[in-house]
Amino acid sequence: MPKMPSHRRPMSRSMTRGLMVAGVGSAVIAVPLLTAAAANAAPVTHSVAHQAPKAPARAIAAAKKAAGSSYVVVPGDSLSKIAADHSLPGGWKGLYQHNREAVGANPSLIHPGLKLSLSGKAAPAARTTGEARGAANGSAHKTVIKTQNTADATTVKAAAPTYANNLDGWIRQSLSIMSQHGIPGSYDGIYRNIMRESSGNPTAINNWDSNAAKGTPSKGLLQVIDPTFQTYHVSGTSMDPYDPVANITAACNYAAATYGSIDNVNGPY
Repeated sequence: MPKMPSHRRPMSRSMTRGLMVAGVGSAVIAVPLLTAAAANAAPVTHSVAHQAPKAPARAIAAAKKAAGSSYVVVPGDSLSKIAADHSLPGGWKGLYQHNREAVGANPSLIHPGLKLSLSGKAAPAARTTGEARGAANGSAHKTVIKTQNTADATTVKAAAPTYANNLDGWIRQSLSIMSQHGIPGSYDGIYRNIMRESSGNPTAINNWDSNAAKGTPSKGLLQVIDPTFQTYHVSGTSMDPYDPVANITAACNYAAATYGSIDNVNGPY
C-alpha cells in the first residue's frame, strides 16, 4: 500500500527554527549592543556641551581699541607727527586740545615720556604751574594775589603784560597769542626763520621773485604774501601784513597747517 505522506514537521527543523528565533529575538543580545553604542556616544556629547564659548568679535575689537587709546612720546616726536602716524581726526590741533592740560601752553614743546590720549579723553598728567608754562613759551601770565583783610579775601589780578617794541618783544607777543589759539612754535624757530627771510626788518618786501611777478610780493618779517596772510590771519592781531606781530602769527599759523610747526621750516616756504 502506498506510503502516506507525513504532515508532521521534522523535529530537527522545528528545533533549529526555535534556536534561530531565540538567537534573533532575544533582548539579552540586543540590549548590550545598544548600551555599548550609547556609552561610546556619551563622551562626544559631553565634550561638545562643555566647550568654552568663543569671545564675541565685538569684545575683541573693543579690547584692541582700548589698547591703542594712548601714546607715550619718544625723542623726535611732535604733535603733528603723532597725529599723522595715527590718522587722528582734527590733526595736531585736535590732539593738542584733548591733551592741553598735559602738554601745557606751548604745543611745540613735548618731552619724551609724556603720555598723550589718542581717543579724545585727556590722559592723566601732572599739573604744570602757570609760571613754568610762561617760562617755556616766553609769554607772561597773570598773577593772582590773595590778600586777607578783616572782612574777607580780595583777589587782585596783575595788569596785562607789556612787550618791547623790538624783535624780541614782537616774537614774545606772538608766542603769547599763538598759545591762546593752539598754534605751535618756539622762540628759536621763529627767530631763525625771520633772520633768513627779512633779517629782522618788518617793512621788508620782495619785488623780484615769482610771487612779485604775479602781483603778490612777499612782505614783512616772515615774508608772507597777501593771500596767505588773509587766509591764516589770527583774530586779535592787526590786518596789516607789515604789522610785526600779525605777520609772525599768521606765518606761524600757515607753517603749522603746512609743515606741523614753524620749527620744521628750514628754508623757503
